[in-house]
Amino acid sequence: MDKQEIAKLQGYLRKKFNNPTLRIEARPRKKDSAEVFIGDEFIAVLFRDEEDGEISWNLQMAILEMDLED
Repeated sequence: MDKQEIAKLQGYLRKKFNNPTLRIEARPRKKDSAEVFIGDEFIAVLFRDEEDGEISWNLQMAILEMDLED
């Protein structure tokens, strides 16, 4: 994922979740995914999928049981 693609996705997700603190950062050794943060907290991985000439993105977020106890 290049900087332009990340910027577009970040803008989309900020609007969709109504959260200007959401940010997307490229992963150092991975070109097909990026990390998603809210403020300083890592929340998910965003994967890029290209199949049959079509591109889509998949947001994968793990929620731990201990996180629900707060």
